[in-house]
Amino acid sequence: MSTINAHQLPKAQESLADYVIRQREALGLSRLALAAQASIHKQSLGKIERGQTQTLNRRTLSSLSLALQVPIDYLEAVTRGQAGTLGPSLKFCPQCWQAGTAPDPIWTDARSQYCFICGTGLQDSCGACGEPLHSLTFRFCPHCGQPYKGAK
Repeated sequence: MSTINAHQLPKAQESLADYVIRQREALGLSRLALAAQASIHKQSLGKIERGQTQTLNRRTLSSLSLALQVPIDYLEAVTRGQAGTLGPSLKFCPQCWQAGTAPDPIWTDARSQYCFICGTGLQDSCGACGEPLHSLTFRFCPHCGQPYKGAK
């Protein structure tokens, strides 16, 4: 994958359709060429670019990110409507984090995958329902009510 340029970052309020079109055009690819590179049907890509598809399965996300030469995180952010908010992600160590406190700043680094204190994998979503974390002010997930810490 190529190095990340500023034009590859999703813009605030940018739809999945707009983002895919912008990246495709920046690479100088036709719709047919992108569909072939991503191993998806040309009609499926057409639906994405017309805004008729808002969610993508994991395989499509992966192949489209490779074809567009962008991190899969960017496509996921656009599909969740979180474009423009990329930056430090909210993650915590399920072993070291104390409920109700701010996560350690090193955990929010995009490169951090494991706790630097105990080596446990960092968690960026509710362990019970899988919803992404929006705040660690509270001990419980607002979607399912399960505690963040201890939920597997």
